[in-house]
Amino acid sequence: MLYCDSLMGQHTSLGEMAEFSSIGVIGRPGHNGVAETLERLLAFLESEGRSVIFDHATATMPGLGDHRACASEELASRCDLVIVVGGDGSLLHAVKHVTETPVIGVNRGRLGFLTDILPDELETRIGEVLAGKYLSEQRFLLEAEVRRGGNSEAAGRALNDVVLHPGRFAQMIAFELFIDGQFVYSQESDGLIVATPTGSTAYALSAGGPIMHPRLDALVLAPLNPHSLTSRPLVVDGNSEVRLVVSAKDELEPQLSCDGQAQYSARAGDEILVRKNSRFLTLIHPLDYTSYQACRSKLGWGSRLVRTDD
Repeated sequence: MLYCDSLMGQHTSLGEMAEFSSIGVIGRPGHNGVAETLERLLAFLESEGRSVIFDHATATMPGLGDHRACASEELASRCDLVIVVGGDGSLLHAVKHVTETPVIGVNRGRLGFLTDILPDELETRIGEVLAGKYLSEQRFLLEAEVRRGGNSEAAGRALNDVVLHPGRFAQMIAFELFIDGQFVYSQESDGLIVATPTGSTAYALSAGGPIMHPRLDALVLAPLNPHSLTSRPLVVDGNSEVRLVVSAKDELEPQLSCDGQAQYSARAGDEILVRKNSRFLTLIHPLDYTSYQACRSKLGWGSRLVRTDD
């Protein structure tokens, strides 16, 4: 039986036949504990009769034997489910290639907002997913475009955020902000973060932005060290088009990053457009997952003081 309890597409699947027969696995080479967890995961998936495919980088790690492997770009089309073993950064990297396929993360990083299965409970949690007992939700993505001299070029895709920043130089940059064609302000700062609800607990949080529930259809625009102390984070509709115009007098070449990866060097007069991408990422969670529990665990929020039976 399948239940849908939100407009943003969060579903609960209970008691269905297992629907994941071919499993793609991505691990982060050299990351602490990943190799050990991958060996356990492989043994468990094979004991469950599932076909396992690694991406090429993961397949070279010791202890995995001789298994099928393919390029990261091909993994989604060959698998019903992708399991990422690593931290949130590993999952963000995988998102570039696997938005068409459900993804679940085993946390071998620090915080783990996106990779919420603990290594110690790997067999139990993955077993529940294979048995059809899981939560599934869709998270929207952003896309960035740069316009220069009448030409337009795609500059990347992001699950967390698109960031305009000075790069290596510790200097302020100047730009104008437009939302849906309407002028908002001109600003001198270290840049601007345009974040999704998913990314609101990442870089935007460090810049003083609000924590947004992942079901919200909204964007947060968080300035980086603005020169004006009255400049504060701004929350806008998720379907808004954000346009940044780099100052024609700016001698720097600000950098444009998507999910922490440098994508583009902007120049004076460039227009940077950020909008919602047409694709969504489908994240799989254990049945007892909630975004509030994740915040309590990762951000040190207090537990309940009084226990009740509800």
